[in-house]
Amino acid sequence: MKNIRIIPRLDIKGPNLIKGIHTEGLRVLGNPKEFAKRYYEEGADEIIYLDTVASLYQRNLDFDLLKTVAEQISIPLTVGGGIRSIHDINNALRAGADKVAINTYAVSHPEFLAEGAKKFGSQCIVLYIEAKKIMPGKWEVYTDGGRERTGLDVIEWAKKTIDLGVGEILITSVDFDGTRKGFDTDLVSAITGFAPIPVIAHGGAGDFISVKNIITQGHADAVAISSVLHYKDYSLKDLKKYLNTENINVRAVC
Repeated sequence: MKNIRIIPRLDIKGPNLIKGIHTEGLRVLGNPKEFAKRYYEEGADEIIYLDTVASLYQRNLDFDLLKTVAEQISIPLTVGGGIRSIHDINNALRAGADKVAINTYAVSHPEFLAEGAKKFGSQCIVLYIEAKKIMPGKWEVYTDGGRERTGLDVIEWAKKTIDLGVGEILITSVDFDGTRKGFDTDLVSAITGFAPIPVIAHGGAGDFISVKNIITQGHADAVAISSVLHYKDYSLKDLKKYLNTENINVRAVC
């Protein structure tokens, strides 16, 4: 049985770690370098690092800040925000990233996903989807930190990008983001039901049971968590211990 990855997610604005609800009402929480180090020491399997406004403001990642974060950890690091060229991907990898997550630019230039996968390998290219529910069983792709509509159907977009060569999908429910009320299981299971590549679920992590449910009912391959870890509702160690008692394979924390 595969190991389920538990992945703290760091949302970055300027030099700060921030977090909001439904991607709005952002609150500054502190230094992302310190949070990354803490999660690494607590047993995170990977870390996701997303500049939430780089695409909105049409600017690049702060690669110097990224480098200081990457230097604190020795686990896989997925980086996103403002990735618009092969040069950007290369800079992110040189600054310490293992994978890049691409959302906004991919919507207008889907061929960029294929180009990145060919150049760096599919394992390096993560499709990032921000999804909002528009009716039962149907979700729309949003960009620019959940602000801009695209008219794209989430399921059709995911299928298209898999054909283009992406190696992983990170799916955020904007509706559930920051609520701590549980994940959009219908959304995640709609993607895992056909995707031959790993799917990371994000948006709505609450108590231990909510995490278990997105794994057992949504069939997520990995779970990205932010608010409950940032505010120390519980620790990674305790979450993993619980999941093991529920017969869910996760990497043990020493």
